[in-house]
Amino acid sequence: MERNKLQKIIFSNINRNLLLFLGAAIVLFFIIVAIFAPFIATYDPSATNLKGTFLPPSSKHFFGTDDIGRDVFSRVVYGSRVSLFVGFIAVGISLIIGVVLGLASGYYGGKVDSIIMRFTDIMLSFPSFFLILAVIAFLKPSIINVMIVIGFTGWMGVARLVRAEVMSVKNREYITAAILQGLSHKRIMFKHILPNVLSPVFVTATLSIAGAILLESSLSFLGLGVQPPTASWGNILTDGQKNITNAWWLSFFPGLAIVFTALGYNLLGEGLRDLLDPKNKQNNK
Repeated sequence: MERNKLQKIIFSNINRNLLLFLGAAIVLFFIIVAIFAPFIATYDPSATNLKGTFLPPSSKHFFGTDDIGRDVFSRVVYGSRVSLFVGFIAVGISLIIGVVLGLASGYYGGKVDSIIMRFTDIMLSFPSFFLILAVIAFLKPSIINVMIVIGFTGWMGVARLVRAEVMSVKNREYITAAILQGLSHKRIMFKHILPNVLSPVFVTATLSIAGAILLESSLSFLGLGVQPPTASWGNILTDGQKNITNAWWLSFFPGLAIVFTALGYNLLGEGLRDLLDPKNKQNNK
């Protein structure tokens, strides 16, 4: 009886948070692939074989080979490392900047709020992709530069979100009590306010990782991101675009990886949003 009751609870939670579980499963799959890439890849991703160019998918080369005989399956597997690494680091940078600026803006208000929000408005007035292209054009294309540029141009939404949450929290009784006790502004901001505004930030971060991965792939596709011979989904797609008529697999498989990764993070973000929404919590009681 207890086992049946436990199974009902598990299935009930899965049905209620289907998007969350599905997104988490997809994300976990790609994380495992990235971590164990040396064991999953069947060939060296940079090894060339001019006698085996443009081989179609087969039992020997699961995703075929490219124009210089490199195994596409191995390159897609190793490309997952680049895409996920860029996504996590770039979003981490934007979260740090956005949380700090949003926290200061919402807590202090007045001139501090005006200066930070006007600067945020100026940054938002530039199309983000073209801003990234402009900055990358002056820098040497590399994975480090891609992460830094995406991070430093993606914090504005986080800052606005944190500011709004802080403004709704800072007038509550426990914050007033902390101020009356003489606690420092730094302690109030980071110990009493920040933990209470992180839920929507986590959701935003999850959704932003998908956007960062798509941005990295786009930059690599344009030749402004990760440079060969390092494998990334974007530069594999570049090779596929050049040979789309006679080697469809060069575009299909990395494109499929990008689609499923972005889908996984979007589903995970939507699932977290539903899970953390107070209205849904009340309805589930």
